[in-house]
Amino acid sequence: MRLVRFGERGSERPGLVDEAGGIRDTSDYVGTLDGANLDPDRLVELAAIDPETLPKVAEGVRLCKPIERIGKIVGVGPNYSDSARLAGFRMNPEPTLFLKSATSACGPNDPIEIPRLANRVDWGVELAVVIGRVAKYAGVEDAQRAIAGYCLANDITERNFQLQRGGQWTKGKSHDTFCPLGPWLVTPDELSDPDSVALWLDVNGERQQIGSTGEMIFKIPYLVSYVSRFMRLEPGDVILTGTLAGVGLSYDPPRFLKAGDRIRLGGSGLGEQENLCVAI
Repeated sequence: MRLVRFGERGSERPGLVDEAGGIRDTSDYVGTLDGANLDPDRLVELAAIDPETLPKVAEGVRLCKPIERIGKIVGVGPNYSDSARLAGFRMNPEPTLFLKSATSACGPNDPIEIPRLANRVDWGVELAVVIGRVAKYAGVEDAQRAIAGYCLANDITERNFQLQRGGQWTKGKSHDTFCPLGPWLVTPDELSDPDSVALWLDVNGERQQIGSTGEMIFKIPYLVSYVSRFMRLEPGDVILTGTLAGVGLSYDPPRFLKAGDRIRLGGSGLGEQENLCVAI
């Protein structure tokens, strides 16, 4: 299934995407896409519903982040060797972890805010993993069973805040709108091979990133298991699995986002995002 949330801020509703690409309202069956409703067993029940029996949603409706309440967003640092090398980050024998504020999450087409005093705002297309049941000290097999699904993400970062303001990554990762998610939450049965998702990102029509999740150093079940050793994962938590080569920091001279820039990104089976950068 491809699950969505749609509607204006404050009145969002859950839905799914039918075979024709239309949105169907599932709110009579699932009140919210969060908590226990993300459990893989609950999603199997939802998948048994015939989409043709669900109300159609008008075309052009705003799509929101696909999870209503996110407990935490856990980022994985360098997870693609070319990306790490070009951006000047050291590869470690274990995954590098950081936290993004849950309030950084936004919809797939919402504007991206350029923070005050910011001049090095960077992009980063990623595959995001959404947790559907509690995982604590989970083995790899249990970690796989804890996954509700996957979605497209953009790990927006202010590099000065990240690297020059005390070396604490969370500062550069957590501004409002710094984690567009969606358009869909794709369940594992729909995305049969998350290790072969083609990802790409354009800025103002120019291709900046292109590659595949097959290039990841640390694979998804291992990452979920690894994170669960250090913090309890709960339904609605999101793990960002790392970005490809081609971030703005890796250029000489570096390239960064400014108000008026437009970002488009996509992933095979995950849909596309398009965001306009705005000053605040």
